[in-house]
Amino acid sequence: MRLPRTDRGRLLLVLALATAVTAFTATVPLLRGWFDLRVYYGAVDSWVHHGGRLYDYRVPGTTYGFTYPPFAAVAMLPMALLGLHTAIAAALLLNLAALAVVLRILAGPAWRRYGWYGCVLGACALALFEPLRDTFSFGQVNVLLLALVLADAWLLATGRGRWAGIGIGLAAAVKLTPALFIGLLLLARRRRAAAVATAVAVVATALAAAVAPDASRFYWTEAMWDTTRVGRLDYVSNQSLQGILARLGEPDRAVWAVAVLLVLGVWATRARRAVAAGEWTTAFALTGLTACLVSPITWVHHLVWLLPSFAVLVRAGHPRLAAALYAVLCTSVVWLWFDDASGVDGFLGSNTYTWITLGLLLWLPIGQRRRARPTLARSASTTAPAPSPAAPAIAPVPDQPEPSSGVRATALGAAAGRAFGLTRNASSDPTGSTRPPVSNPQSSSARASSYTAKPPPS
Repeated sequence: MRLPRTDRGRLLLVLALATAVTAFTATVPLLRGWFDLRVYYGAVDSWVHHGGRLYDYRVPGTTYGFTYPPFAAVAMLPMALLGLHTAIAAALLLNLAALAVVLRILAGPAWRRYGWYGCVLGACALALFEPLRDTFSFGQVNVLLLALVLADAWLLATGRGRWAGIGIGLAAAVKLTPALFIGLLLLARRRRAAAVATAVAVVATALAAAVAPDASRFYWTEAMWDTTRVGRLDYVSNQSLQGILARLGEPDRAVWAVAVLLVLGVWATRARRAVAAGEWTTAFALTGLTACLVSPITWVHHLVWLLPSFAVLVRAGHPRLAAALYAVLCTSVVWLWFDDASGVDGFLGSNTYTWITLGLLLWLPIGQRRRARPTLARSASTTAPAPSPAAPAIAPVPDQPEPSSGVRATALGAAAGRAFGLTRNASSDPTGSTRPPVSNPQSSSARASSYTAKPPPS
């Protein structure tokens, strides 16, 4: 199908797409009602204004409470000065700003060339992406953490490595999973950046201990090791290796540990190759994929860490594959097995997002050079410029040249780069079950609220 070449045709297409996306997000996915943000707000409010213990708070009528490290609560202290609705508005604006940063880094400087048309097409695509929809609708912090981590990737790729590590350190202090990026820095022999990240994480944690000593003691000695606070491992939203094993009824932690070690081995090998090729975006994408797989619980909304992988696929000249995998992640297909994940169909279908994550880890292109025709650019302008290489999403470090990428490679990031206004749709269309929460404590921290049915783990 050929895209329209006239402004009138493009406007009609944009209106049709916007209408379809709006109808989809308003009817198919379930609104999450800012559940996770209400957990954060309630816990901080109880702690600051009512003398309650941070990790004792539960959202009224549920068993879900705060499960992040104490520094996350310290960083959220400004919410104690706001009303709930103001806090929701502020969280929405912060997520929009963070998404803008993420897309700008992944798209590179070529994002400007696609104008309003590419902006709206990218926005429509982002609004359909289930992990992003749920992140906004829950009031989650995933996009903020992704922006912090990718900021370090940009610093390393553009020769500003002396400042790298701060973003990763802050992200690791808010949530444990991003700490794997410190491992990437060590693999890449960026010892200074790794030291900075570690120091920032330690200082932030020490600050939280000084501000909330009792909460810190409880978290690091008890709460962190109590998996029942997070949620049920077999909940269908848990798209990690542990989730697969739990749905298979395999309780042996040794099996999970072996699977984790195998995945870490693959990651170390491929990430080292990506760094050697000067492809920092790819190295960070592989690390995000691995973090999702090895984490005991990876709720669907945590899969925003897959976004860099799609940018890598497009830059490497595989836009159709990227589009196909992206489309699957927009379908909420795993929820078809919410009640029963048994049988071969349950094994394959309920773990669909995990299979995609694992496939990307194994086969994400490394070291591929591609000069593709600017198909999107042509549709965005009646007089398209001649094909010319576009800058990669992240410029290479001087001593580590990155393969040049084609204009087509920039299409995904550029189209999304200006798609900031679309994220409102994303925040309004979470997907999940509609059942009442179960008794297992689940933290809104990342997934507990992800679903209002048998609320998943944390």
